[in-house]
Amino acid sequence: MKKGVLLHSDISAVISRLGHTDQITISDAGLPIPLSTQRIDLALTQGIPDLMSVFDVVVQEMQVEAAILAAEMIDHNPQIHEQIIKRIAELETKQGNAIAIEYVSHNILKEKTEKSKAIIRTGECSPYANILLCSGITF
Repeated sequence: MKKGVLLHSDISAVISRLGHTDQITISDAGLPIPLSTQRIDLALTQGIPDLMSVFDVVVQEMQVEAAILAAEMIDHNPQIHEQIIKRIAELETKQGNAIAIEYVSHNILKEKTEKSKAIIRTGECSPYANILLCSGITF
């Protein structure tokens, strides 16, 4: 049995295949997922699992260089935005690197998901609760 925190085989496989600057998306329950992008559906019911729980596990396995958020999150979902910013600051300390945060419109964010290696769909049901994580390198 795998010893690490991340036990989900599909998520683990996607992370293991990421190269520098490749992206994965952790999404709320409502984000449209392009047909060409791998869907990893974790949503069980509203709020389960929540976005931040999935984020916390994913970043324990993934080296993060940058994050992309919808600018609308700042005004329409300040609680999740604040949690993401706090967690990214903690991750910077843990990883020993700066993590760039880019804000784009929600429509642009949806377009960018087409380049994600996978979209991990959560049960999060709050507005604009999506994050694209860009893979970094560990050396």
